[in-house]
Amino acid sequence: MKQVDYIIVGFGLAGMAFADLLERKGHSFTIIDKQTDAASRVAAGLINPVILKRYTMPWQGEMQFDLANDFFNDLASRLQVEAVKQLQVYKLFSSVEDQNNWFEASDKPVLSRFLNSQLKSDVAPQVEAKLHCGEVRETLKIDIPKLLDAYKAYLETIGAYVQENFEYEALQLLGEHKVQYKEILAKKVIFAEGYGIHKNPFFNKLPLVGNKGEYIDIHAPGLKLTQAAKASFFVIPLGNDLYKVGATFNWKDKDSIPTEEARKELVEKLKKVLKCEFEVVAQHAAVRPTTGDRRPLLGVHPQYKQLVLLNGLGTRGTMMAPYLAQQLYAHLELGEALDEELSIMRFPKKF
Repeated sequence: MKQVDYIIVGFGLAGMAFADLLERKGHSFTIIDKQTDAASRVAAGLINPVILKRYTMPWQGEMQFDLANDFFNDLASRLQVEAVKQLQVYKLFSSVEDQNNWFEASDKPVLSRFLNSQLKSDVAPQVEAKLHCGEVRETLKIDIPKLLDAYKAYLETIGAYVQENFEYEALQLLGEHKVQYKEILAKKVIFAEGYGIHKNPFFNKLPLVGNKGEYIDIHAPGLKLTQAAKASFFVIPLGNDLYKVGATFNWKDKDSIPTEEARKELVEKLKKVLKCEFEVVAQHAAVRPTTGDRRPLLGVHPQYKQLVLLNGLGTRGTMMAPYLAQQLYAHLELGEALDEELSIMRFPKKF
């Protein structure tokens, strides 16, 4: 029988961030992960600290950005993989009004660190930018699959990773601070399953609605874009004349199957921005774990104190994951109260 402090179910951004924190704090853990349909592996991995649709800072945005910056650089360094790089974002203005809103936002103290008030005209010639571009500073591009794979390989060498579907019926609650899952004893189970929560009998009544997002990869030898370009979608350089384009937002479909509808939508939008030829070479889809109030779902089950949720990271999960892992750890290990905006107990009737 193996004994650990924590079992973590799911190994996307949330599970990885919490596992890394546990390791740095000296706690033992085992990850149970099925390695399929993870939204984290489809995500663009772009950490952009500003909501560019409205030029506002997201909730706790600057703090989350700084934590994410430190977390990803530190983890990549320890794993000895090149998975983090600075990649500036150029905002393509949709109108003169949009451009004026940029100038107004760049003067605000909370945004001036990230929004350059001096417009940029050096975007690729094949990009339609008649009104020039606004530069978002300090943005990062994370190769999430590379980082997950490297961390998984390391965890396997120390016996802390099991690749299999989690079987809820095999979970035994032995007391307020003890659980058994097959041959593993633990104090608590952290469920970081993303949209897979709908199969979780302990938390499946919570309002995690899910949002399907799709990306296409294009080959565009004539583009020569070195920054990420943002219109109503992103164009992100991947190297070797390849670019990731997206994403779509679909609140109805709850599967990871790419659709022709999303492909056409992205191609049509792209043709309005690019003046060069391109070829779609791949398409990806996944369901983002989102909530109606756009806040995460963190906390201890009110009846089963051994069971904990870390979920609902939504569309900004890359930036939020390290912050949320830190908040949950402080709640579990230090007894600090969770922010009401994060806590699952804002939905008390769902248990």
